[in-house]
Amino acid sequence: MGFTISKMDYRSYVVGVDTPVLLRSGEKVRGINFDNAATTPPFVKVLEAINEFAPYYSSIHRGGGYKAKISSEKYEEARKTVLGFVGGDEKRDVVIFVQNATAAINKVAHRLAQQAEEYISNGLKNNNSKNKEKWIVLSTSMEHHSNDLPWRNNYEVKYIEVDECGRLKFDDLKNKLEKYKGLVKLVTVTGASNVTGYINPVHSIAEWAHKYGAKILVDGSQLIPHAPFDMKPYASNKHIDFVVFSAHKMYAPFGVGVLIGPKDFFVHGDPDYSGGGTVKAVTHEQVIWNDPPFKDEAGTPNLMGVIALTAAINTLKQIGMKRIEKHEKALTGQLIQGLKNIDSIELYCTEEENQERVGIVPFNMKGVSYKQLAEILAQEAGIAVRSGCFCAHPYVQRLLKVPPDKVNKVMQNPDGFKPGMVRVSFGLYNDHGEVARFLEVLQEIGKHRWHYLKLYNNYHQSA
Repeated sequence: MGFTISKMDYRSYVVGVDTPVLLRSGEKVRGINFDNAATTPPFVKVLEAINEFAPYYSSIHRGGGYKAKISSEKYEEARKTVLGFVGGDEKRDVVIFVQNATAAINKVAHRLAQQAEEYISNGLKNNNSKNKEKWIVLSTSMEHHSNDLPWRNNYEVKYIEVDECGRLKFDDLKNKLEKYKGLVKLVTVTGASNVTGYINPVHSIAEWAHKYGAKILVDGSQLIPHAPFDMKPYASNKHIDFVVFSAHKMYAPFGVGVLIGPKDFFVHGDPDYSGGGTVKAVTHEQVIWNDPPFKDEAGTPNLMGVIALTAAINTLKQIGMKRIEKHEKALTGQLIQGLKNIDSIELYCTEEENQERVGIVPFNMKGVSYKQLAEILAQEAGIAVRSGCFCAHPYVQRLLKVPPDKVNKVMQNPDGFKPGMVRVSFGLYNDHGEVARFLEVLQEIGKHRWHYLKLYNNYHQSA
C-alpha cells in the first residue's frame, strides 16, 4: 500500500534546519532532526518578534511608563490569541502562563487538592460519610509522567487500561466511571501519546466524564502543535474543561507553558506560589488574593516567552493546522512503510493503518540497543532521534511486554539498563527526502550492525 506524498515545504519557516552537524569522522553534514516531540526549533517569525519587541520590553502591570504599558497590552492580548487558537471562551475561561505543561498540570493538581481537602473536612464536621472518601482522578496507562505523578499524592489514581497495541480501552473508561460514580472528579488524558503518537478521542471522553459529573483535562503537548484542536463551547457535553501545552514544542522554545481552565475553578483556594502580583491587599495578619489569572502568576512573568508563543501561534495559523496535519501524516506513512521493509526493525503500534496519530513512530533494531542506535545515527549520519522510555515508563514497559520480574530489577537498580525504544517524531519542516535518507541509513546499519557496534564501542573507549 502506497503512502501519500506531501508537496509542502515549510523549511524556510524554521531556524537552523540547514545547520551543519559534526560526525565522528570530523565531517560536517546537514543535520536531520527527528526529535521534535521533545522540543522544536524556533520559527523565524518567533525570533523576529523577539527582536522587534526587545526595545519595548518592560515589566508588566502597574507600570506607568510607555514601555510598561505596551508590554502589559502585549501580555494580555496574548491570552486572547491563545484562547482563539484552541476555541476557548473569553468570558468563562482563564489563560494562566506558566513555565511548561508540567507546571500547568501541577497547578491544577494543587488547586483540586485544596478543594478535596475542604470537601472532606466539611464531611468530618457534619459527620457526612459521603464526604469522607478520597477523591479519584482517572488517568490512563499511556500518560507522560507529567500527567501521572502530580496526581499521586492527594488523590486515589485509577488508570484506564490500554490494549496490546497501546490504544486506550474506551470501555474501561466507562466501566471505571460507573464503578467509582460520584468520586471521580477529574479525567486527565493525553491528547496524543508522546510514545506512539496515538490521538485519543478527547471529546468523546469529555462527554462520558461530564455524564458522571467529572471534569476533563487534556495534555495537549503533543497534539496542539500538529493538528487542529477545539475546546468546544461550554454548552456542549464534549467541552474540554482544562487544556495544557508547552510553547517549546510548538516552535517557541522560550520557557512558557499554557494552562486554560474555567475561571471559577481558580477563584477559590490559595495559589501554589505566592508573592508579587498575586494579591490585592496585604497586612501582616491578612491576605486578599488577586483575581484569576493574576493570582496564579507569581512574580515577574516571562513576557518574552509569551511574545514568542504569540508569534508561533500566528505562524501556525498562517500555515494552517489542517495542512500541517496532512503533511506530517504523509511523512509518517512513508516512514512506517519503509520501516516495515527493513528486516532488522521491530515496529510497535503500527498494526492499525487507520489509527489516528501524530507524527511519532517508535521502533527498535534487533541486536542493537536503543541507546546504541541513537548514538550511531547521530555520530555516523547526523540524524537526531530520541531513545529510552520518553518519560512514560509504565507505558513503554507495557508495549515492550516487559515481565514483572524485569520491571522489579529496574526498580531495584534504577541507574542500570532499562528496556526502551527509539522514537522518530516529526516537525512541519521535515520532508520526504529526510525520511528516505533515514531509511537508507537504517538499512545500512541493519546489514552491517556488528561493524557499527564496533564503532560505537570505539567512541566510548576513546572518550
